Amino acid sequence: MINPSSFLRRALIADAIFSGVAALGFTFGAGAFAALFNLPEGFLREVGLFLIAYAAFVGWLGTRAAMMKPLVPLVIIGNAAWTLGSIALLFSGAVAPNALGMAMVVAQAIATGVFAELQYIGLRKSGGAVTA
Repeated sequence: MINPSSFLRRALIADAIFSGVAALGFTFGAGAFAALFNLPEGFLREVGLFLIAYAAFVGWLGTRAAMMKPLVPLVIIGNAAWTLGSIALLFSGAVAPNALGMAMVVAQAIATGVFAELQYIGLRKSGGAVTA
């Protein structure tokens, strides 16, 4: 267990809020966003459903007075992987988004990468192990 810095907790909460908003939009507005971005509706809905669980987990983690240290790097690595995966998706040819869809995928990849960096900085600013 570690004593999280307030910086780390704020970075986790901001990630949870951003992810939660995207989760609700993609889950309940998949049809509208599919038409807007020229991305598959089912794909957007599945992303939204995943993000509901992710946002809940990261939000919960961000509210802890003490955190299990391995959980924070897990979130950071997950965000970094999401960033790389989003860009890889555009180059894979598996989807063919329009210009707005490409801009949205790139923008959320950048935002997710920024969250990973902020969380990494917050982890480095965090205190040592919590004693019982």
